[in-house]
Parts: sequence; structure tokens; C-alpha cells
Amino acid sequence: MARLEAIWRKRARRGPMDPLEGAELLADAGLAGNANQGGRRQVTVISVEAWERATAALGREVDPAARRANLLVRGIELRDSRDRTLVVGACRILVGGETRPCNWMDEAAWGLQEALRPEWRGGVYGRVLEGGPIRLGDPVRWLD
Repeated sequence: MARLEAIWRKRARRGPMDPLEGAELLADAGLAGNANQGGRRQVTVISVEAWERATAALGREVDPAARRANLLVRGIELRDSRDRTLVVGACRILVGGETRPCNWMDEAAWGLQEALRPEWRGGVYGRVLEGGPIRLGDPVRWLD
């Protein structure tokens, strides 16, 4: 079963990523208390499997929090998911597209930006259609 593995909230632009056991997704806003709210990139999501492929290509382990995404999911493929609806717990996120890795990734680990480029390994961004509470271990699935 696909599930939510990690939640991170960004305190400020380029600020630290705080790990959370639970959080609130706000419709048309994003993760409650996150520095980036509203707009097209209300929430960002990466997958464990894509992260592992990226770090294997890099040749070393890197904490997935370095990607600076809000949610880490396991057991679901995010590649080519534009305009699909991701369900996390009871919340719905409309995927807007690929989160392309920027040069900040190389600050975390040299070569990470390039390792994240193929196959949408850098994850996706989306808009929260239906908010609510989320917790580690919540089920994750695509809305068909």
C-alpha cells in the first residue's frame, strides 16, 4: 500500500525544513505554516523510490529533506502525472507538473541537481483541492 512517509514544513525562504508527524493541508493555500503558500506550487511531493534512484546515480546517501519538498510518499509513481489528482489521507492535490531541480540541490550535495533531472525524480508540485489533516502513514493513491 502506498503511504505518506514524511512531512516537512519550511519556516522561511531557504530556511530549515522541519519534520512533522502530522500537519494540515489548506485548500487553495498549501501546508499550514509553510513559508510558501498559495499560487501554483502550494505543496511539493517526492517519492522514496525516485529519491533512491537519484542517490544511487549520485553514488551516495543524501537526506531526502535536502530536496526541500513538503511530502515524501512511498509506493506511488509521480512521473508524468500532470493534471492527475493525488489523494493523501482525505486530502486531494491536483498535480500541476514536475518540480524541476535547481542549483540549490548542488549546495546540499554536489551533483544532486543532475541526478534529479531524469524521470521527474525531483517530484511534483500541486494545488490543494480539498484540505484537512494528514499524518505519517496515511494512505496515498491516485484518484481515477
